[in-house]
Amino acid sequence: MQAVTIRGLESVASAHIFDPEAWRSDAKCASGSSETVQLFFSEQLDDIARARSFCQDCRVRESCLESALARREPNGVWGGELFANGKVLAQKRNRGRPPKIRPPEFLSSEIRPQEVLREARSA
Repeated sequence: MQAVTIRGLESVASAHIFDPEAWRSDAKCASGSSETVQLFFSEQLDDIARARSFCQDCRVRESCLESALARREPNGVWGGELFANGKVLAQKRNRGRPPKIRPPEFLSSEIRPQEVLREARSA
């Protein structure tokens, strides 16, 4: 940054410039460690879910999301949302074709834990 001289007084120009992304220093992810960067730009579904949950209680979440939308961020998790090719995605799918066999459905409404415990005790 260049120093600006006004009537013999010297002041740093950066002190008078408004920084639109000053919120970055208050973000939970501001540590700058390589682990954090890898988490927010990972292609793995579990990493993406962790990054999104990391943002949920961040106090600058809205500012982060607005800034990412304004600069058309190409990818990564910003403000708790996943960006890919400059657009917000609701969810990310695994690469390749979906499996031919459907995963089993969870039947929690039909199975009651109390009954399972009674059966285990009586056996």
